[in-house]
Amino acid sequence: MSRRGAATDRHGTADRVVVADRIVTATGADGPGWIALGGGRVIDAGDGPTPTGDLMHLPLERLRGVVVPGFVDQHVHGALGVDFGGADEAGARRAAAHHHRAGSTRLVASVATASSQATLRALGVLAPLVDEGVLDGVHLEGPWLSSTRRGAHDPALLRSPEPAEVEALLDAARGTVRLVTIAPELPGAVDAIRLLVDRGVVVALGHSDCTAAEAHAAADAGATVVTHVYNGMRPLHHREPGLAGAALTDDRLAVELILDGRHVSRDAVEIARRASSGRLVLVSDAMAATGWSDGRYTIAGSEVVVEHGVAMLADGSSLAGSTGTVGEGVSRLVREHGVALPEAVRASSTTAATALGLTGAGLDPGDRADLVVLDEHDRVDRVLRDGRWL
Repeated sequence: MSRRGAATDRHGTADRVVVADRIVTATGADGPGWIALGGGRVIDAGDGPTPTGDLMHLPLERLRGVVVPGFVDQHVHGALGVDFGGADEAGARRAAAHHHRAGSTRLVASVATASSQATLRALGVLAPLVDEGVLDGVHLEGPWLSSTRRGAHDPALLRSPEPAEVEALLDAARGTVRLVTIAPELPGAVDAIRLLVDRGVVVALGHSDCTAAEAHAAADAGATVVTHVYNGMRPLHHREPGLAGAALTDDRLAVELILDGRHVSRDAVEIARRASSGRLVLVSDAMAATGWSDGRYTIAGSEVVVEHGVAMLADGSSLAGSTGTVGEGVSRLVREHGVALPEAVRASSTTAATALGLTGAGLDPGDRADLVVLDEHDRVDRVLRDGRWL
């Protein structure tokens, strides 16, 4: 049954149809189906083994595997030896292309703590790529973070938010900053949250030693995301649950989770998944060694050593991002945690898109022609982005 019913409608003209034994969409379709594509968009979609009406005469492409929406990674620092915070245009394109090929068809490039000058330079490189559609925005993870829960961020570069600096960075970004992580307990942080929200920026709470009450107050001020739950915050405690406790109980907050098998234990993953049902967002937090090699790197002004794919500060005091992808997290969620694929679709695409205000991420008519084909092991097999196979 068609959801639209014609080869040509208000979304454009279809030029081909992909068919699969199982298609899982953001709006709950799950079973045999087809998707008519044209001009980089989904023109029509329907259930059953074959399209109907005018679509029957279009070229058919039968896909092996399960089709799901392209993943949305809202927290990704780089790949292939490239860090978005220090990349030139060519390097940023290479890093983005790596994640696109891995299934993350929508990316928000994360820029870690740096001097104002270095951050402005990064914005100058990345903003045109957002305008072009290579990236879907920039994420500023710092410098307005807690030195107590800094992770890999250089404490000498951390500072409290000043309105003039916040405004200057947003102005330089020309509307391309989509997400900012901030520690709400810092002096001036709540005012900065209100300012960011007023400027159309999504605010995340993270790298914070705040209390649960401070986190809830930040949500009152407009914060709607928690950056990589458990990591970069005080441990959950039954008398003072902190940011982690607020993340798991405040329905206003989308909850990022790094599911790389290292950042969060299996039981802690299950606590987050069950407590924040419908609010969970898989992120990679991928750093420059992703898809590259072990060795020494610099992240947020700190020296990092990557061994066997694990990124640690050189002094061994903290993990320093991951070397995985959202697609690998999807496979773990389904294979190791027994999560049904529709829930994995929400965690890998739908919830992030909603939290970020991104449209067209669900494989329904009018959406972008972004899809991932998963193999029999729930691993990424093929990726279609903007209607083109990568």
